[in-house]
Amino acid sequence: MSTQREHQEQQEHLADADVPAVLVLEDGRSFAGQAYGAVGRTVGEAVFSTGMTGYQETLTDPSYHRQVVVMTAPHIGNTGVNAEDMESARIWVAGYVVRDPAIRPSNWRSQGDLGTALREHGVVGISGVDTRALTRHIRDRGAMRAGIFSGADARRPVAELLEEVSAAPLMVGAALAAEVTTAEPYVVEPAGEHRYTVVALDLGIKGSTPALLAQRGIRVHVLPATSSVDEVRALNPDGVFFSNGPGDPATAEHEVGLLRKVLAAELPFFGICFGNQLLGRALGLDTYKLPFGHRGINQPVLDRRTGKVEVTSHNHGFAIAWPTATDTPVDSPFGRVRVSHVALNDEVVEGVECLDAPAFSVQYHPEAAAGPHDAAYLFDRFVELMESRPSPASVDDKERGDAPA
Repeated sequence: MSTQREHQEQQEHLADADVPAVLVLEDGRSFAGQAYGAVGRTVGEAVFSTGMTGYQETLTDPSYHRQVVVMTAPHIGNTGVNAEDMESARIWVAGYVVRDPAIRPSNWRSQGDLGTALREHGVVGISGVDTRALTRHIRDRGAMRAGIFSGADARRPVAELLEEVSAAPLMVGAALAAEVTTAEPYVVEPAGEHRYTVVALDLGIKGSTPALLAQRGIRVHVLPATSSVDEVRALNPDGVFFSNGPGDPATAEHEVGLLRKVLAAELPFFGICFGNQLLGRALGLDTYKLPFGHRGINQPVLDRRTGKVEVTSHNHGFAIAWPTATDTPVDSPFGRVRVSHVALNDEVVEGVECLDAPAFSVQYHPEAAAGPHDAAYLFDRFVELMESRPSPASVDDKERGDAPA
């Protein structure tokens, strides 16, 4: 980056400090600050992320669509932004809340300033907020709708702004996969020898996921969320993958129906995050909204198969409701199912495994973008599942695949 560009971005940052902004929560509490990023107004669900690093991966994760993300780490923007760390083609968050934005980035990989990137993507943000107090408020009251208003909008009466926040749609009942999925199928070729072919249903997929599959010799066909079973069958896959994504899993009837056909065909399946919730619903389990969700890159999870504790990356506001004690398997239309992973902070189900079908899923992000790499073994576990079934099964409309949830 040229010195002239750096000077321009610093001047824009200083100019933002003179533009008033206010964050208004749906319960009436408000926080005053300064504009950060685009100037204007935005609404969404207020959630907090505990990651001290990896803010660019968070911003470009489609799972954060329609969410106002509060960063608990006080200093944001220190490492700037770069093209390599983008997890998708755009910034997806509805709004961004930070305490102390960096005046200038300082990192050898930096190709630009975070505040400038937010402006270029039209993301309305706010800085100068006591994010510790805001996070404690959300933890006490639960995730709620919020609005960020800057410039002229920040001078409007708070009561008027609150009406706008209260009119925003809730996350419960929101069907968002179709808003973030790829418009057209695409292929990520394997690195080295081709071993397996996997269909990945894009519910809000991050770029790191097909890349990690490709590193294991897998050709990945990424398909839109609206894809049919015939489109999956035509690719003759060795396995099927369902990605992370935003929204309420109870709305994903088409995707759950497709997954039931995959399970009926005994085709190896691996799902993460939203894909985990959809596997639960395909197995006849319910899902529910967490009070404030799990977000960040420091969440401890127990793998019950190995007894090891993993530090993992999370972004989910919904979870699978287990009908009994989580150490007790339950029956499903596709055989017995057990809880394979559990969150150690609150005992939330973080993974399920079919005991009579080749399928498993986890609620967190083993692609670790950003985050620790403790859970990368799950991609190898998926490969092992496909190795145990070398001949692709035929995906069809077997009767039990159409069983109700």
